[in-house]
Amino acid sequence: MERILDPCCGPRSMWFDRENPNAIFGDIRSEAITVTDRSHGRQDGKRILRIEPDELIDFRDLPYADDTFRLVAFDPPHLERAGPKSWMTARYGKLSDDCRDDIRRGFCECFRVLEPEGVFVFKWNEAQVKLCEVLSLTEIQPLFGRVSGRGGLTHWLVFMKP
Repeated sequence: MERILDPCCGPRSMWFDRENPNAIFGDIRSEAITVTDRSHGRQDGKRILRIEPDELIDFRDLPYADDTFRLVAFDPPHLERAGPKSWMTARYGKLSDDCRDDIRRGFCECFRVLEPEGVFVFKWNEAQVKLCEVLSLTEIQPLFGRVSGRGGLTHWLVFMKP
């Protein structure tokens, strides 16, 4: 039985085991996208990103009962500005015009499906939207976190549902 939910899995790039049998990988997209990316040494400079969720779901309206999962890993889109065909949009997705409401609803839904005392891992890159703005969208505060990435803009936060 799956006890972990990743409702915005994208290409599953944060996972060591991208086929983890304990997880449900969900996303609103299911597609293979060819992008220009010379960072992987391919001669043609092309790369295929595969967004292949187990289930097509919308993190703003999760199709699961309350208190279903022990762990939820939430890595929603964080880009407000990005070209429609850019590598970044393909990999991470793009926020809607109503992004703050979307993220607020995402927090609510993720906590709803999380068991009491369940663990919630939240990943956010604040290159375009500051973390403090995002944290103001939920009443539950993180227990601890870690900054990573080249510019120190990616934040990994851990919460526990009361």
